[in-house]
Amino acid sequence: MSRHDISLTVNGTEHELTVEPRTLLVDALREDLGYTGANVGCDTGRCGACTVRVDGDAIKSCTTFAVQTDGASVETVEGLADDGDLDSLQAQFQENHGLQCGYCTPGMLMTADTFLQDAEDPSRDEIREAIEGNLCRCTGYHNIVDAIEDTAGLAGQSQ
Repeated sequence: MSRHDISLTVNGTEHELTVEPRTLLVDALREDLGYTGANVGCDTGRCGACTVRVDGDAIKSCTTFAVQTDGASVETVEGLADDGDLDSLQAQFQENHGLQCGYCTPGMLMTADTFLQDAEDPSRDEIREAIEGNLCRCTGYHNIVDAIEDTAGLAGQSQ
C-alpha cells in the first residue's frame, strides 16, 4: 500500500510523518505522535471522545484521515494546559465535578472550548446544543453544563 508524507502542527509543534492513506487522524495522533488525549470511543463519529481542533474547527478525529490534515494546525486537549497549569475550562470542569470516568472529557473540553471562543454569554440551552455531539455516560451533563457556563461567566468578567 502506498504511504504519504504529511506535515502538521500539533499544539504548536511541527511534525513530519509517513502514513497510509487509510490512517485515521486519531490513530496518527495517538500511535505515531504520542498525543493520547483524544480517545477512540465509537469509531463512527457519534460519541465525540476523539474531538480535536483542526485549523480552529472542532472535528471528530476518528472520521478524518490523517492525510486530510496535511499542512494543518491541530489542537488536542494536551494543548489546553499551559506548562501544566489547567486553563479556565479545565479548572471549571474540576471545580464543578464535570467528569466522572473521564473518557469523554478530552472531546468534551475541545468541543466546549471551541464553542466558547465565539459564544457571548451563552444560555444553558445553547451550551447543551453545542455539546450535543459529545456523549457522556456518567455525569448526566448537568455538571458539564455548569462548568462551561461558569467558564463563559469568567470570560465575560475579564472583558
